[in-house]
Amino acid sequence: MQTELSKTLGVEHAVFGFTPFPAVAAAISRAGGFGVLGAVRYTAPDDLKRDLDWIEANVDGRPYGLDVVMPAKKVEGVTEADVEAMIPEGHRQYVKDTLAKYGVPDLAEGEASGWRITGWMEQVARNQLDVAFDYPIKLLANALGSPPADVIERAHDQDVLVAALAGSARHARKHADAGIDIVVAQGYEAGGHTGEIASMVLTPEVVDAVGPLPVLAAGGIGSGRQVAAAFALGAQGVWLGSLWLTTTEADLHSRALTQKLLAAESGDTVRSRALTGKPARQLRTEWTDAWDDPNGPGTLPMPLQGLLVAEAVSRIQKYEVEPLLGTPVGQIVGRMNSERSVQEVFDDLTRGFEEAVDRVNRIAGRSQE
Repeated sequence: MQTELSKTLGVEHAVFGFTPFPAVAAAISRAGGFGVLGAVRYTAPDDLKRDLDWIEANVDGRPYGLDVVMPAKKVEGVTEADVEAMIPEGHRQYVKDTLAKYGVPDLAEGEASGWRITGWMEQVARNQLDVAFDYPIKLLANALGSPPADVIERAHDQDVLVAALAGSARHARKHADAGIDIVVAQGYEAGGHTGEIASMVLTPEVVDAVGPLPVLAAGGIGSGRQVAAAFALGAQGVWLGSLWLTTTEADLHSRALTQKLLAAESGDTVRSRALTGKPARQLRTEWTDAWDDPNGPGTLPMPLQGLLVAEAVSRIQKYEVEPLLGTPVGQIVGRMNSERSVQEVFDDLTRGFEEAVDRVNRIAGRSQE
């Protein structure tokens, strides 16, 4: 599964794996793909340094990258406290009432509420980059589009390629104009923040819009034949995220959540603003239903919604309250019905890719048999 881009980066397979778990990122690179560590949860630079040290020690010299979340435009002088003060009391009460309805216990006194939306603030991302650029990363990806111009320049000065996610050809052209190196065309099927155009339509549109820049196809890809389809649409690689959540190297800290993912079908996800305030595909749960209920107060815009629900999400996850328990995941969850190692996933991808290419060759009368 090699392309010009994978050869440039020195990887065997043009499979880019996004994951919040260092062990998964390292395993993806060791398996011949390109592991990309999601940095949004690292609000403390020392924590990111610790995990990058671990990747360096366990990646066997293979290349890897980092994914950050930062806006292209900077907002000066706004603190987390300023944003917190903008949350209406009625929304706070709705969270309390919903948690009480399902009997979700409080956190222990003094216990931190876990991940917060601060990971989306620009200065946090810049602190992450100050750490990351001390390591031999080969790719910097930004989940909110093109990063600021000075960040792109800094990456290029260190021979680091820059990628940006796009949900439309219009967005992709803006990324190309900003000077990024790779566009990730993320379709409607993808987990997390995603637009409204399906991958089959989006990928060739983006390829045509930004060529000769390389394009990675994302969303709804979890088999070798889907990788082959992405290549046929003009992509130079695939960007996979959800598929790694049920690998043995992943650390969801919740057996109940893993079981929900394994049991879910492709129709068991929903695009909801419940988590961050922007449409993000995730498992459909009583929690997402509560926020989509027309009788409720509705979600707040980003970053207010993320700050509002941060502690609630931590409590739901800690106590594994099954009706409310969910995670960002794409429609490919319907294929994620067994726990496999990262290497086993790659073995399946390469085998399926070869079978798909052989099938097309037979149809075209080019069979080698």
